[in-house]
Amino acid sequence: MQGSDKGQSTRLDGRGLRVGIVQARFNDELTTALAKACLAELSRLGVQDADIRHVTVPGALEVPVALQAMAASGRFDALVALGCIIRGETYHFELVANESGAGVTRLTLDHRLPIANAILTVENEEQAWARAEEKGRDAGTVAVEMAQLLKELK
Repeated sequence: MQGSDKGQSTRLDGRGLRVGIVQARFNDELTTALAKACLAELSRLGVQDADIRHVTVPGALEVPVALQAMAASGRFDALVALGCIIRGETYHFELVANESGAGVTRLTLDHRLPIANAILTVENEEQAWARAEEKGRDAGTVAVEMAQLLKELK
């Protein structure tokens, strides 16, 4: 929910973390806004540019396969999924939203690797723009927080 109470996280320090980002190009202007906000947040949290690998794919359905390749490489402490699915007039919206989300979740569990899912699923472009910056920032924060937590729990 937009602007909701997200609680207080521990002190986040992204120094030394390696983060992979997969950005869908469909609705490119919106997903680029997500990416810019995510990258700015990662930088603010201390993740170095050299430790970030940012790739693009055609759309949200292709995001999981790129994330899978990154996860299998063993080179990343956390991953980020960025995309924007806007409801249309057909069932395609549900298919893309459900399948991309399920793919991201399955990869997270299968690889025991945190994946911050910032694939927006919205009714219209106005909703997408209202969420893009905050959700992009959140993705960077979630990636760092969960990478730290999983390192601590090992």
